[in-house]
Amino acid sequence: MKTAPARIFLAMAWLLAASMGSWALIKYESTPGGSGMTPENWPAQSSISWIPGDYRLVMFAHPQCPCTRASINELNRLLARCSGPVMAKVLFIQPGKMPDNWVRGSLWKSAAAIPGLSVQADPDGMEARRFGAETSGFTVLYAPDGRLLFKGGITPGRGHAGDSAGCAAIVSHLAGKRVGMRQTPVFGCGLLDCEMSVNATKNEGQNGNEL
Repeated sequence: MKTAPARIFLAMAWLLAASMGSWALIKYESTPGGSGMTPENWPAQSSISWIPGDYRLVMFAHPQCPCTRASINELNRLLARCSGPVMAKVLFIQPGKMPDNWVRGSLWKSAAAIPGLSVQADPDGMEARRFGAETSGFTVLYAPDGRLLFKGGITPGRGHAGDSAGCAAIVSHLAGKRVGMRQTPVFGCGLLDCEMSVNATKNEGQNGNEL
């Protein structure tokens, strides 16, 4: 039978461990990913097709990043609120050794089901590098004349859906309003995360199923 001091000690130890775990989770969810240099004007060498006169909204995503589901959901909400000519795409990174069923998983299917949104693979992350995208969920908005209007994330935290400064900025831009904010943090996994790609391949080989 434990004495009172022992029970108090165990209770305090449990509370400390729980607090540390909660703090680590909060820090993880609120720590943004990196981003590189994004061209101030739409790069002429880009292979992403677009229609002259349309805004160009592009999200770069990792097909195995669980945090990205929130970004896809927010993109769906964002497009439902927008009116006017906008070309919207999601590019899923596809490392050279990864098969099509690795990239065309549940996130791809969720994005493809969104009205007005087109989805395509980004072989070896060439377009992601071209636009300075380093974190899954990184989104850019370019004006019809090719000027960069916005870059960053559209979720308030890692894996969290809900109102965010990024979505508000994009909606305002598409409505023709003057917006001061041009960049927001991006919350997600690294687009070029080799470890995630390797683990996904191992799981695919063991299960024989599409991820």
